Amino acid sequence: MHELYKLASGIFVWIAILGFAAGMIGRLAHLAVTARKKDPVVYQYFSFYYALRSILHWIIPFASTGMRAHPVITVVAFVFHASLIVTPLFAAAHVILVMESWNVSWWHLPDPAADVMTVLVILGCLFFLIRRIVQENVRYLSTPGDFVLIALVAAPFVTGFWTYHQFYGYETAGILHMLSGELMLLCLPFTRLFHMALWPFTRGYAGSEFGALRRSRDW
Repeated sequence: MHELYKLASGIFVWIAILGFAAGMIGRLAHLAVTARKKDPVVYQYFSFYYALRSILHWIIPFASTGMRAHPVITVVAFVFHASLIVTPLFAAAHVILVMESWNVSWWHLPDPAADVMTVLVILGCLFFLIRRIVQENVRYLSTPGDFVLIALVAAPFVTGFWTYHQFYGYETAGILHMLSGELMLLCLPFTRLFHMALWPFTRGYAGSEFGALRRSRDW
């Protein structure tokens, strides 16, 4: 167990970080080159003004027609994604670990807030899991990989909650927390989780097309 802890807190961290960074840069560069080859006009009408206008509009809850038509999904999606991104970056335990390792620190969330946001992510995963099972049109489009991704996202938060509250076996849960977090980071560029990084570009693309070409709004 001690050897596994050393691996999870040592070499595996670097493998996850380097794999994440290289994967992100590689996939974004590949998509940029592919877009230039297959749809070169996209660079001609791409507009930072219309791209930012669209991005800013779509990060406001209920600002689009689609969001207003599906209020439950809108609330769950916003809370889930905000908690999913903010909690790992600003959890006090993570900030302290980074400070001890590399002498770099930043503001962190109060522990009760991080705890609540962790629960919100877990509940969000349960919501998306049940939706894929119960809702017919979503179930039809679901693949086994979609269920694996939900488990992949939920694992670091379940084990983190377990470790923070020091439930039975929390030492093992702590190691699983590190391993599952590193696995999720490593998988981000190579799975459908990549949409989190790609979203600003697809939104900017749509915003530019609607604003610069169609002279209309995309929300």
